Amino acid sequence: MKSALLLLIFSFTSVFGVAQKGNKYQTDTFRVYGNCGMCEERIENALDIVGIRSAQWDEKTQMLTVTFVSEKISIQEIHQICANIGHATEKMKADEKAYANLHHCCKYIKHNHEENQNH
Repeated sequence: MKSALLLLIFSFTSVFGVAQKGNKYQTDTFRVYGNCGMCEERIENALDIVGIRSAQWDEKTQMLTVTFVSEKISIQEIHQICANIGHATEKMKADEKAYANLHHCCKYIKHNHEENQNH
């Protein structure tokens, strides 16, 4: 009887612990300007850091979907990381020097004039 009670308590705390862990991730989607597969690789690699579970950038839509632990990294910091590597977001301008050092095919302002005037 005692072991059954202990098993029940252990099961409850294990399930409750998993439910708590499941709530720690936040997912957000926002525009990150870029053009090509090299942009995708650069953006996703820059976001391969502690606190970010996954980052997927879509070349066609220029949308980044990022799942992260908000206690470890903020959405503002994620925008800043993208800007620091030369990719403007809908909230943050790209670092001028980093943008200038992008490969010519990655310079989104020259390729998408109608959308990307906010460099």
